[in-house]
Amino acid sequence: MPKKRFSAEQIVTLLRQIEVAMGQGKSALIACREAGISEQTYYRWRKEYGGLQLEQAKRMKELEKENTRLKRLVADLSLEKQVLKDIASGNL
Repeated sequence: MPKKRFSAEQIVTLLRQIEVAMGQGKSALIACREAGISEQTYYRWRKEYGGLQLEQAKRMKELEKENTRLKRLVADLSLEKQVLKDIASGNL
């Protein structure tokens, strides 16, 4: 079965759907199966997205992407700096 990627909005919506089903007396396992995810995925998502609204989840994902991009940029610049230091000191 291929992995399916869910957007932050879809995750928050599924979490709410599962919580409603559980509020109606269904077990977590059955509610998760009806939503098409595993129980483990539900608990992982609930830990990460638990109290977030849709807009907050979108913003969090945008910030995570920006953070990753900036970390990559810092790593590239640090590498360039080290190369230039090595060249300047004659250690090439």
